[in-house]
Amino acid sequence: MIAKAPLVVATGTFTIVTTEMLPVGLLSPMADDLRVPEGTAGLAVTLPGMVAAVAALAVAIGAGRLDRRVLLCSLAGLVAAANAVSAVAPSLGVLLGARVLVGVAIGGFWAVAAGIAPRLVEESRVGTATAVIFGGVAVASVVGVPAGALVAQVAGWRASFGVMAVLPLVVLVLMAVSLPPLPATTPFRLSDLPGVLRLPTVRLGLALTILMVVGHFAAYTYVRPVLEEVGGVRSALIGPMLLAYGLAGIAGNFLAGRTAVRNPRLTLLAQAVAIALVTAVLAATSLPAVLPLLVWGVAYGGVSVSLQTLLFSERDVPPEAASSLMSSSFNGSIALGALVGGRITDGPGLTPLLCTAAVLTALAALLALASSAASRRSRPSADPLPAETATR
Repeated sequence: MIAKAPLVVATGTFTIVTTEMLPVGLLSPMADDLRVPEGTAGLAVTLPGMVAAVAALAVAIGAGRLDRRVLLCSLAGLVAAANAVSAVAPSLGVLLGARVLVGVAIGGFWAVAAGIAPRLVEESRVGTATAVIFGGVAVASVVGVPAGALVAQVAGWRASFGVMAVLPLVVLVLMAVSLPPLPATTPFRLSDLPGVLRLPTVRLGLALTILMVVGHFAAYTYVRPVLEEVGGVRSALIGPMLLAYGLAGIAGNFLAGRTAVRNPRLTLLAQAVAIALVTAVLAATSLPAVLPLLVWGVAYGGVSVSLQTLLFSERDVPPEAASSLMSSSFNGSIALGALVGGRITDGPGLTPLLCTAAVLTALAALLALASSAASRRSRPSADPLPAETATR
């Protein structure tokens, strides 16, 4: 039973990420139906990220001694309710209210799930179990968001949220049946954070998270109008192209899983350079958008595992505090990226939006390059991290 637990948690991460990113593939029809600009409709991505940034810490602290299985099941139920409200929302205000609940669930779920693998399997299988749990993110990119776009194309954007109201209930049942009891061990305390933030690798990881994730989501949140208006892609092709992007993201995830173990800084450098180049190319040329989108998928698909590997290469990081802090900064960066992207989209336009993403990710590349050089100077003979440690 416990051996199945990581896969069940992965279905939860799939559901959470699909719910969070679902508006990306629905942005144009949502905006039309709710009679708001596309940049304003992008608040459906911005708001959950902002709430999740706070909830990741608040839920971890507030949960105290609550059994983590009960907590995860409760959060799955919250996602189901929020998606049901989104499916029938008569206005943007009601939709955004539901997305606030999504943000609470996202932050709380990741604060627990990110570090749960050691409690589900024996020590020798922790690395594999962690990869399975985070694999839900990649599968959400491949199946979840593109499938949502395809459902919307056939039955409307509300049907996509309707489907995502049912799936979390299935996940809730699976977790209730398959997960072992998970009583709290050492409760996370707010007083743990200052010590964690003083660690140089943690500060580097958070800085790279902000630059790369804000840059990526500033552009990716509005990838549909970018493809349609800048790339000249027909709306019927958006779903298949997002599917191709997701498949490229899975490839990038596995590739980064191998390279980041050996050198997370250089891996992040390569990813930042690739995203910067792709967004610059999309902004400056009229080349077909398919190839840049695939490169973008490969590059960003490995960012999460690379940042995680970098963060946990600092051996003094308390796991639960680090997981909550990483979840908070990542979701906050998603929100900020979507917000910045929305303001630029509704103002200067899509080409300046792509240029902004290119600049932010180029700054991340410079930071990763400087850090890599400093690391080689200070630890010229350092041994690579064991694979299991790096993936935790």
